Amino acid sequence: MSVGVTAGKTPSAARLRKQSWYQQPRFKRLVAMVVTAVVMAQVTGVQGVRNDLFYALEENFTGTGIWIWLGIFLAIWAVREFLQDWTRGLFARVRAAAAPLPEDGTAKDAPGGLAGQVRRVADGGRRLSTLFRGHRAYQAGGLGALLLVLIVLPLMVSTFWQQVMVDQIGMFLLIAIGLNVVVGWAGMLDLGFIAFFAIGAYSAAFWTGGLPVEPPVELNNFLVVPVAVLTCLIAGVLLGAPTLRLRGDYLAIVTLGFHEIVYLTAKNWTEFTGGTRGASSDRFSIDLGFWSYEWGLDPAPYYWLQLAFVIGVLFLFLRLEHSRVGRAWTAIREDEVAAASTGVDTVRFKLLAFAIGASTSGIAGVIYASKLGFINSEMFLVLMSVLVLSYVVFGGMGSIPGVLLGTAILVWLPEYLRDTVDAQDRYMYLGGLLVVMMIYRPQGLWPSRRRQRELRMSQEGTGSADALGAQPGGAQG
Repeated sequence: MSVGVTAGKTPSAARLRKQSWYQQPRFKRLVAMVVTAVVMAQVTGVQGVRNDLFYALEENFTGTGIWIWLGIFLAIWAVREFLQDWTRGLFARVRAAAAPLPEDGTAKDAPGGLAGQVRRVADGGRRLSTLFRGHRAYQAGGLGALLLVLIVLPLMVSTFWQQVMVDQIGMFLLIAIGLNVVVGWAGMLDLGFIAFFAIGAYSAAFWTGGLPVEPPVELNNFLVVPVAVLTCLIAGVLLGAPTLRLRGDYLAIVTLGFHEIVYLTAKNWTEFTGGTRGASSDRFSIDLGFWSYEWGLDPAPYYWLQLAFVIGVLFLFLRLEHSRVGRAWTAIREDEVAAASTGVDTVRFKLLAFAIGASTSGIAGVIYASKLGFINSEMFLVLMSVLVLSYVVFGGMGSIPGVLLGTAILVWLPEYLRDTVDAQDRYMYLGGLLVVMMIYRPQGLWPSRRRQRELRMSQEGTGSADALGAQPGGAQG
């Protein structure tokens, strides 16, 4: 009897385990894309009027705008869902055709056969790839060519784009590199990172005599840089010390509160910071006695100075990533309890992550204040912290090349849309791009190999990809 009951329940259990068509990931992504298209049509369409609450809804949902957005997002969905399998199959067939054939000799094995030609091309590509990876000279040559392009780049663009590269791209690059240490390497969600940027900027204003209070001694801006870095290191330790037992959303709330403390202090302590009236800051200058130079209004010299700082920071952080400290951060990000049980001093390394990550914001703050010659509290809103975090996630958490590329693209895009899109709608397009990116490539534009592996294990159900919200012991909460 029990056997018959079990046999009778088996089909029912199988039907319960079977997913309906609308529960499949492909159609879930379709729903997400359609919802995003509808939202984009509304937020970028006709604006509402005060005496008619439904005017904007009627105009945006009956006009051509919603069909354009639906067409764009449905085209992205169709290409991604259907053509990707076809492309993978094509590459698989090419690899199979290029595979070694039996030694019995066939027509396809002839030198002029299609398989032989494809095989020779594939083998040549593999040998070239191996040669490129094996010789440091080729890598150094590629990096040298890239560096040369970056050096001459200001001479090839207009003054407007020079300003964008200095005031926005270069500044956010330095901040994002530091935030990548906290978020990407150590796995601690920080929503108040721009507070360290404000500390660096006000350090420049204070030590150059631009604040209402007099400093003990006035310093040159180049001497202010290490002082600002040290100040941000101390601030990072002060933030990290009381938050060592927090992670995920709780840590994000605390860091957000830290930003609000710094922001409100800069806004309300007018006797020291100048408040919303702001404060001035000297520009960079060099005086060697026999030769002197002062940075003026031209953005190109600031770009080259910023490029030098970015290269120096990248060199140090790349060395740090593969050091014992970098491996300890990775262990903490993946499972803090397991890392502690294997002897990793989690308290020390989490404090190091906060402190070292904050140091680049100090450099960015000094350069930013010196370039503008003026700062006030309204330049350091929490929106900037959210933007920098989105740049890191978009580029690929834990990947330095990804962070650089993602930051450059997302800072460039709103400025590129300046002449064609209203100012209030530019970040809407940025938001749509981020939504599509998170649906189809959550690991980021240029992810690290470790992050890719974590996401793959999460999809297979053998691990967690949410390093920012991981529970103790790897439990899923």
